[in-house]
Amino acid sequence: MPSAARRPLISGNWKMNHNHFEAIQSVQKLSYLLDKDELAAVEVSVHPPFTDLRSVQTVLESDHIDIALGAQHCHFADKGAFTGEVSPLMLAKLNVRYVIVGHSERREVFGEGDELVNKKLLAIVRAGMLPILCVGETLAEREAGTTGRKVDRQVRAGLAGLSPEQVATAVVAYEPIWAIGTGRTATAADAQEVCVLVRSVVKELAGADAAAAVRIQYGGSVTPDNVVGLMAEPDIDGALVGGASLDADSFAAIATYGQRGAD
Repeated sequence: MPSAARRPLISGNWKMNHNHFEAIQSVQKLSYLLDKDELAAVEVSVHPPFTDLRSVQTVLESDHIDIALGAQHCHFADKGAFTGEVSPLMLAKLNVRYVIVGHSERREVFGEGDELVNKKLLAIVRAGMLPILCVGETLAEREAGTTGRKVDRQVRAGLAGLSPEQVATAVVAYEPIWAIGTGRTATAADAQEVCVLVRSVVKELAGADAAAAVRIQYGGSVTPDNVVGLMAEPDIDGALVGGASLDADSFAAIATYGQRGAD
Protein backbone atom coordinates (compact mmCIF):
# COMPACT_ATOMS: atom_id res chain seq x y z
CA MET A 1 0.00 0.00 0.00
CA PRO A 2 1.19 3.58 -0.62
CA SER A 3 3.07 5.31 2.19
CA ALA A 4 0.80 7.10 4.66
CA ALA A 5 2.91 10.20 4.05
CA ARG A 6 1.86 10.31 0.40
CA ARG A 7 -1.79 11.27 0.01
CA PRO A 8 -3.07 9.47 -3.11
CA LEU A 9 -3.93 11.65 -6.09
CA ILE A 10 -6.69 10.55 -8.47
CA SER A 11 -6.74 12.77 -11.56
CA GLY A 12 -9.32 12.87 -14.34
CA ASN A 13 -7.97 13.83 -17.75
CA TRP A 14 -11.02 14.74 -19.82
CA LYS A 15 -8.95 15.29 -22.98
CA MET A 16 -11.03 16.92 -25.77
CA ASN A 17 -14.41 16.12 -24.22
CA HIS A 18 -17.20 18.02 -22.39
CA ASN A 19 -18.32 21.51 -23.29
CA HIS A 20 -18.56 23.93 -20.38
CA PHE A 21 -22.18 23.04 -19.61
CA GLU A 22 -21.33 19.34 -19.43
CA ALA A 23 -18.25 20.15 -17.36
CA ILE A 24 -20.31 22.01 -14.75
CA GLN A 25 -22.78 19.15 -14.51
CA SER A 26 -20.01 16.57 -14.20
CA VAL A 27 -18.21 18.39 -11.39
CA GLN A 28 -21.41 19.05 -9.48
CA LYS A 29 -22.41 15.40 -9.69
CA LEU A 30 -18.94 14.31 -8.66
CA SER A 31 -19.12 16.52 -5.59
CA TYR A 32 -22.39 14.85 -4.54
CA LEU A 33 -20.89 11.39 -4.93
CA LEU A 34 -17.70 12.02 -2.90
CA ASP A 35 -18.13 12.77 0.79
CA LYS A 36 -15.74 14.85 2.91
CA ASP A 37 -14.12 11.84 4.54
CA GLU A 38 -13.20 10.39 1.15
CA LEU A 39 -11.83 13.72 -0.06
CA ALA A 40 -9.76 14.00 3.12
CA ALA A 41 -8.08 10.66 2.41
CA VAL A 42 -7.62 11.05 -1.35
CA GLU A 43 -6.89 14.16 -3.37
CA VAL A 44 -8.95 14.43 -6.55
CA SER A 45 -8.19 16.65 -9.53
CA VAL A 46 -10.10 17.23 -12.76
CA HIS A 47 -8.43 18.40 -15.97
CA PRO A 48 -11.01 19.89 -18.35
CA PRO A 49 -10.33 21.41 -21.78
CA PHE A 50 -9.19 25.04 -21.73
CA THR A 51 -12.67 26.33 -22.67
CA ASP A 52 -14.12 24.76 -19.51
CA LEU A 53 -11.57 25.90 -16.96
CA ARG A 54 -13.19 29.16 -15.87
CA SER A 55 -16.62 27.54 -15.54
CA VAL A 56 -15.25 24.67 -13.49
CA GLN A 57 -13.20 27.01 -11.33
CA THR A 58 -16.31 29.05 -10.54
CA VAL A 59 -18.28 25.97 -9.50
CA LEU A 60 -15.48 24.53 -7.37
CA GLU A 61 -14.90 27.80 -5.53
CA SER A 62 -18.48 29.02 -5.15
CA ASP A 63 -19.71 25.64 -3.91
CA HIS A 64 -16.59 25.04 -1.78
CA ILE A 65 -15.89 21.72 -3.48
CA ASP A 66 -12.61 20.15 -2.35
CA ILE A 67 -11.51 19.04 -5.81
CA ALA A 68 -8.37 20.48 -7.39
CA LEU A 69 -8.53 22.17 -10.76
CA GLY A 70 -6.06 20.91 -13.32
CA ALA A 71 -5.09 21.63 -16.91
CA GLN A 72 -4.00 19.27 -19.65
CA HIS A 73 -1.24 21.30 -21.26
CA CYS A 74 0.40 24.73 -21.48
CA HIS A 75 3.11 26.61 -23.34
CA PHE A 76 6.49 27.28 -21.74
CA ALA A 77 6.39 31.05 -22.30
CA ASP A 78 4.58 33.47 -20.01
CA LYS A 79 3.28 35.45 -23.00
CA GLY A 80 4.07 36.13 -26.63
CA ALA A 81 3.20 35.52 -30.27
CA PHE A 82 2.15 31.90 -29.91
CA THR A 83 -1.22 31.66 -31.62
CA GLY A 84 -3.54 29.13 -30.04
CA GLU A 85 -1.37 28.51 -26.98
CA VAL A 86 -2.09 29.14 -23.29
CA SER A 87 0.58 30.34 -20.89
CA PRO A 88 1.23 28.95 -17.40
CA LEU A 89 0.53 32.36 -15.89
CA MET A 90 -2.94 32.35 -17.44
CA LEU A 91 -3.62 28.99 -15.82
CA ALA A 92 -2.26 30.12 -12.47
CA LYS A 93 -4.68 33.08 -12.52
CA LEU A 94 -7.53 30.56 -12.69
CA ASN A 95 -6.17 28.82 -9.56
CA VAL A 96 -5.13 25.77 -11.53
CA ARG A 97 -3.14 23.50 -9.18
CA TYR A 98 -1.93 20.69 -11.46
CA VAL A 99 -0.84 20.69 -15.10
CA ILE A 100 -0.26 17.52 -17.10
CA VAL A 101 2.96 17.65 -19.08
CA GLY A 102 4.50 15.16 -21.48
CA HIS A 103 1.35 13.11 -21.98
CA SER A 104 1.93 10.44 -24.61
CA GLU A 105 -0.64 12.07 -26.91
CA ARG A 106 1.36 15.31 -26.79
CA ARG A 107 4.57 13.38 -27.41
CA GLU A 108 3.31 10.94 -30.06
CA VAL A 109 0.70 13.05 -31.90
CA PHE A 110 2.18 16.53 -31.55
CA GLY A 111 5.85 15.62 -31.55
CA GLU A 112 6.82 17.01 -28.16
CA GLY A 113 10.27 15.77 -27.21
CA ASP A 114 12.00 15.55 -23.83
CA GLU A 115 13.58 19.02 -24.12
CA LEU A 116 10.24 20.73 -24.77
CA VAL A 117 8.55 18.74 -22.01
CA ASN A 118 11.20 19.92 -19.57
CA LYS A 119 10.80 23.57 -20.63
CA LYS A 120 7.07 23.32 -20.00
CA LEU A 121 7.55 21.56 -16.68
CA LEU A 122 9.94 24.25 -15.44
CA ALA A 123 7.47 26.95 -16.53
CA ILE A 124 4.66 25.20 -14.65
CA VAL A 125 6.74 25.17 -11.47
CA ARG A 126 7.82 28.81 -11.89
CA ALA A 127 4.15 29.78 -12.10
CA GLY A 128 3.48 28.13 -8.74
CA MET A 129 1.63 25.06 -10.05
CA LEU A 130 2.48 21.38 -9.76
CA PRO A 131 3.40 19.26 -12.79
CA ILE A 132 2.11 15.76 -13.52
CA LEU A 133 4.94 14.41 -15.67
CA CYS A 134 3.83 11.54 -17.90
CA VAL A 135 6.26 8.80 -18.90
CA GLY A 136 5.75 5.46 -20.60
CA GLU A 137 6.60 3.08 -23.40
CA THR A 138 4.99 1.82 -26.59
CA LEU A 139 4.07 -1.83 -27.07
CA ALA A 140 7.05 -2.29 -29.39
CA GLU A 141 9.39 -0.89 -26.75
CA ARG A 142 7.92 -3.15 -24.06
CA GLU A 143 8.28 -6.22 -26.27
CA ALA A 144 11.85 -5.19 -27.08
CA GLY A 145 12.67 -4.97 -23.36
CA THR A 146 13.50 -1.26 -23.44
CA THR A 147 10.78 0.00 -21.07
CA GLY A 148 13.25 0.75 -18.29
CA ARG A 149 15.63 2.61 -20.56
CA LYS A 150 12.92 4.86 -21.95
CA VAL A 151 11.23 5.63 -18.64
CA ASP A 152 14.59 6.34 -17.00
CA ARG A 153 15.42 8.82 -19.77
CA GLN A 154 12.03 10.54 -19.63
CA VAL A 155 12.14 10.97 -15.85
CA ARG A 156 15.67 12.37 -15.87
CA ALA A 157 14.96 14.73 -18.78
CA GLY A 158 11.57 15.85 -17.47
CA LEU A 159 12.73 16.70 -13.95
CA ALA A 160 16.04 18.28 -14.95
CA GLY A 161 16.61 21.67 -13.36
CA LEU A 162 14.31 21.16 -10.37
CA SER A 163 15.55 21.40 -6.80
CA PRO A 164 15.05 18.37 -4.52
CA GLU A 165 12.23 20.25 -2.80
CA GLN A 166 10.50 20.88 -6.12
CA VAL A 167 10.91 17.26 -7.18
CA ALA A 168 9.34 16.15 -3.90
CA THR A 169 6.11 18.02 -4.68
CA ALA A 170 5.92 16.91 -8.31
CA VAL A 171 3.83 14.01 -9.60
CA VAL A 172 5.05 11.41 -12.10
CA ALA A 173 2.44 9.39 -14.00
CA TYR A 174 3.51 6.09 -15.51
CA GLU A 175 1.32 5.56 -18.56
CA PRO A 176 2.22 2.63 -20.79
CA ILE A 177 1.17 3.93 -24.19
CA TRP A 178 -0.13 0.53 -25.25
CA ALA A 179 -2.69 0.64 -22.42
CA ILE A 180 -4.15 4.10 -23.02
CA GLY A 181 -7.70 3.88 -24.34
CA THR A 182 -7.23 0.30 -25.46
CA GLY A 183 -8.91 -1.51 -22.59
CA ARG A 184 -5.59 -3.23 -21.91
CA THR A 185 -4.02 -2.58 -18.52
CA ALA A 186 -0.62 -3.41 -17.17
CA THR A 187 -0.90 -5.85 -14.31
CA ALA A 188 -0.50 -4.33 -10.87
CA ALA A 189 2.85 -6.10 -10.58
CA ASP A 190 4.02 -4.73 -13.95
CA ALA A 191 2.96 -1.21 -13.00
CA GLN A 192 4.64 -1.52 -9.60
CA GLU A 193 7.89 -2.62 -11.22
CA VAL A 194 8.07 0.52 -13.36
CA CYS A 195 6.97 2.78 -10.49
CA VAL A 196 9.82 1.36 -8.39
CA LEU A 197 12.16 2.30 -11.23
CA VAL A 198 10.74 5.83 -11.32
CA ARG A 199 11.27 6.23 -7.58
CA SER A 200 14.83 4.91 -7.82
CA VAL A 201 15.64 7.42 -10.58
CA VAL A 202 14.17 10.23 -8.48
CA LYS A 203 16.38 9.11 -5.59
CA GLU A 204 19.46 9.38 -7.81
CA LEU A 205 18.40 12.80 -9.06
CA ALA A 206 17.11 14.45 -5.91
CA GLY A 207 17.85 12.27 -2.91
CA ALA A 208 16.06 9.88 -0.60
CA ASP A 209 13.68 12.45 0.90
CA ALA A 210 12.39 13.53 -2.51
CA ALA A 211 12.03 9.91 -3.60
CA ALA A 212 9.99 9.11 -0.51
CA ALA A 213 7.73 12.13 -1.05
CA VAL A 214 7.14 12.17 -4.81
CA ARG A 215 3.79 10.74 -5.84
CA ILE A 216 3.68 8.26 -8.71
CA GLN A 217 0.41 7.63 -10.52
CA TYR A 218 -0.53 4.83 -12.88
CA GLY A 219 -2.53 5.64 -15.99
CA GLY A 220 -3.85 3.43 -18.76
CA SER A 221 -7.44 2.14 -18.91
CA VAL A 222 -7.96 2.55 -15.16
CA THR A 223 -11.45 1.42 -14.08
CA PRO A 224 -13.31 0.81 -10.80
CA ASP A 225 -12.57 -2.89 -11.32
CA ASN A 226 -8.78 -2.68 -11.52
CA VAL A 227 -7.97 0.35 -9.35
CA VAL A 228 -8.04 -1.62 -6.09
CA GLY A 229 -5.23 -3.92 -7.17
CA LEU A 230 -3.20 -1.05 -8.55
CA MET A 231 -3.59 1.06 -5.42
CA ALA A 232 -2.57 -1.86 -3.21
CA GLU A 233 0.97 -1.63 -4.59
CA PRO A 234 3.39 0.30 -2.33
CA ASP A 235 4.79 2.61 -4.99
CA ILE A 236 1.54 3.50 -6.79
CA ASP A 237 0.14 6.66 -5.22
CA GLY A 238 -2.86 7.33 -7.44
CA ALA A 239 -4.22 7.17 -10.94
CA LEU A 240 -4.35 9.37 -14.02
CA VAL A 241 -7.71 8.40 -15.44
CA GLY A 242 -8.81 9.01 -19.02
CA GLY A 243 -12.10 7.76 -20.43
CA ALA A 244 -13.52 6.58 -17.11
CA SER A 245 -13.20 10.11 -15.70
CA LEU A 246 -15.82 11.42 -18.13
CA ASP A 247 -18.55 9.60 -16.21
CA ALA A 248 -18.98 10.99 -12.69
CA ASP A 249 -20.22 7.69 -11.28
CA SER A 250 -17.27 5.76 -12.65
CA PHE A 251 -14.73 8.37 -11.62
CA ALA A 252 -16.17 8.64 -8.10
CA ALA A 253 -15.95 4.86 -7.79
CA ILE A 254 -12.29 4.98 -8.82
CA ALA A 255 -11.56 7.73 -6.28
CA THR A 256 -13.44 5.85 -3.56
CA TYR A 257 -11.71 2.55 -4.22
CA GLY A 258 -8.43 4.42 -4.42
CA GLN A 259 -9.04 5.64 -0.88
CA ARG A 260 -10.00 2.20 0.34
CA GLY A 261 -6.97 0.68 -1.31
CA ALA A 262 -4.79 3.19 0.55
CA ASP A 263 -6.24 2.36 3.97
